[in-house]
Amino acid sequence: MAEANGLPLDGLRILDLSTEITGPYATKLLADAGAHVIKLEPPTGDPLRRWSASHTPIAEGESGALFRFLNTSKQGAVAELESPAGRKLFLDLAAGVDIVVESLGAGRLEALGLGWDELHRLNPGLSLVSISPWGGTGPYAERPATEWTLQAASGATAFRGLPERGPVGAGGRVGEWCGSAYAATGALAAFFSARRTGRGQHVDLSLFESVLHSITIYHASINASFHPGPLRQALETPSIEPAKDGWVGFCAYSGQQWKDFCSMIGRPELAEGEKYFDQISRVKELPFVQQAMHEWTRKHSIDEIIEISSLLRIPCVPIGNGRTVLEMEHLRERGVYIDNPAGFKQPRAPYQMDHEPRALEPAPNLGEHQPQVEAQAASARPSLPDPTGEGALPFEGLRVVDLTAFWAGPTATNFLVQLGADVIKIESIQRPDGMRFLGTAPGENFYEWGPVFHGVNPGKRSVTLDLTQERGIAILRRLIEGADLLTENFSARVMENFGLTWETLHEWNPQLLVVRMPAFGLGGPWKDRAGWASSVDQVSGMAWVTGYEDFPIIVRAACDPIGGMHAAFAILLGLESRRRTKRGQLIEVPLVEPALTVAAEQVIEYTTTGEVLNASGNRGPYAAPQGIYPTADEKPLALAVATDAQWRALCELLGSPSWALDSRFDSQEGRRDAHDLIDAELSKWTSERSCSQLVDLLIKAGIPGSPVENGHSVRPHPQLEHRRFFQTLEHPITGRIDYPVLPMQFSEFGPELHQSPPPTLGQHNEEVLQGELGLTPDELEELREHQTIGSKPSFL
Repeated sequence: MAEANGLPLDGLRILDLSTEITGPYATKLLADAGAHVIKLEPPTGDPLRRWSASHTPIAEGESGALFRFLNTSKQGAVAELESPAGRKLFLDLAAGVDIVVESLGAGRLEALGLGWDELHRLNPGLSLVSISPWGGTGPYAERPATEWTLQAASGATAFRGLPERGPVGAGGRVGEWCGSAYAATGALAAFFSARRTGRGQHVDLSLFESVLHSITIYHASINASFHPGPLRQALETPSIEPAKDGWVGFCAYSGQQWKDFCSMIGRPELAEGEKYFDQISRVKELPFVQQAMHEWTRKHSIDEIIEISSLLRIPCVPIGNGRTVLEMEHLRERGVYIDNPAGFKQPRAPYQMDHEPRALEPAPNLGEHQPQVEAQAASARPSLPDPTGEGALPFEGLRVVDLTAFWAGPTATNFLVQLGADVIKIESIQRPDGMRFLGTAPGENFYEWGPVFHGVNPGKRSVTLDLTQERGIAILRRLIEGADLLTENFSARVMENFGLTWETLHEWNPQLLVVRMPAFGLGGPWKDRAGWASSVDQVSGMAWVTGYEDFPIIVRAACDPIGGMHAAFAILLGLESRRRTKRGQLIEVPLVEPALTVAAEQVIEYTTTGEVLNASGNRGPYAAPQGIYPTADEKPLALAVATDAQWRALCELLGSPSWALDSRFDSQEGRRDAHDLIDAELSKWTSERSCSQLVDLLIKAGIPGSPVENGHSVRPHPQLEHRRFFQTLEHPITGRIDYPVLPMQFSEFGPELHQSPPPTLGQHNEEVLQGELGLTPDELEELREHQTIGSKPSFL
């Protein structure tokens, strides 16, 4: 597909009909890696051209900064798909590209006569990626929604916030960003499959399912099965706390971290016994715990707190926003922020590979490349090479040695295993994957009941190896010598401590791809700092725009799955590069950099307008009114009015009361200025009706609305059941459990992508070590005696 020394995706051709954030960021990822992307817009342009999160006016003919970030290095053209000429241009272009990406809405392409059947007939090797709120078919397919109401429907909103102040959604349009890396990896997976079979695929991506994967903790299925009953609202403590000179972020999930934290603040007695041992217990007496913490934190500066915490290995970071991330020494030294051609600062591509980054070209003006694009359309021809004859699953035959643990790394390999890869998960009985223990209750084999472990590890094979022993390293070497890919997400120093340097691994297997995912990267002042997803949430700015106006709160969960899917994307780039060069390479995907990209709008807005974006509770810059409203049955209602047409529909639904007919409310700006008044009047109306009645009324009127669902009450859900988002598997310890599959359906694969349940600890030791490496039963027994391998944690 490309010249030997080119970018990984040189020669890949993409036609992009998507708008707003999800699709354009997906195609930006592809363009940054070398793909040729044509952005085909309606005559009115992508609505994001007129968007500024701070509502700074955009001059006529200009485009907003976020649009310019998401659409660099693309060609721009215009087509009115309602007209014969526009449809012809689209079809002529589709005849000569590899992938079409669209977000027109469920059924829209079909209604125009441009649907999957027509595209597949025209160009059999073409793949189509469709992005919609709920997925392309099903009872909710055409249901109005914003990413914020999808958050409420997922159970994520109800789980976040202070009990006395009510639940709060995540800010920064995070629900839209959640789907982007899935869309980009899904597009490449479909292309890889088409290269094998000669048949493209329709990839149908649901943003709702992406949100379920990205900002919930498997509440709707696995967690609800393991812990029946309503899910309590929660707040991590300690988390974002006041210092003498601002805010500072902590992470104390483990018992040891909590003990060390209590010792640091001079209150070791708080860690004695079990009263405050877990997060829920601390929230029950939050005022007391906060007073104890803040008596110490308010006396110290941010820098002092971070220095002391780092010595104790307590994850601790400064809180980022659009201004402060630019000042952080670590990010400056690593060169994370670069200049956009339009003059503002933006994050670089969130991975580092052998190739030089693509030089950014300015985002196109509306229709800027019309003559060139029309010329390409006139000469467009399909050019997919002859099929290889391999199976349709794109990663069938790929062998992965997976040293990752917790959530981000296993998310990347979960994507690979669902699409055919053989993933051998390496743990040790001395240090099993920590996610085996998180969220479990005491009992026999409790380490096999971790909800997140179950969520990201179906289909993998588990081998235990103590890598502090020479025996363990020797066996690992044999596995690596026969592998295509090694993944790990230890702290930066750990691999070197094992003697597993890049040079050693490359010597063992010159074609091996090695993906490393330390929280803050392999270099820079913070490389040896402990960092969890919460730390990344805090430092990136994602938490800064989430929470109440006076109290930032972490998004929770998102940084791990989003980071993992960016790692999966980088892996696919590595595979494509290796296909051409026959060489392996080291790929670095620091967990913090995908998060900085998700929060990029804050830096973009600050360096464009000087405005620092802030949290605003359940209000937001995209919709007004937007909020959580009381109902007659006390089940909260999430409502978001994203357009003026939706406001007019809401006024009609309300009976056109005089207060709502004020001409100031005809614009979103006017409604935002009067949000308090509108909220008060809406609350009177919603309080007189049940939540289900309100949702029905809103949806029929074309207005996004949803119950603020408890995470354990999301199901039964007609849309998820229609799309068969959950696959039931029989686990040897936990029994029958519903496991979510990928948030996209591939037309050639069917919905059931899991091949087996998550492995028990060391379940496949004999299968792999004896059956594949040829060790004898006596050798296996010797390894057990030395605790090199095993099937139960050594400390139990």
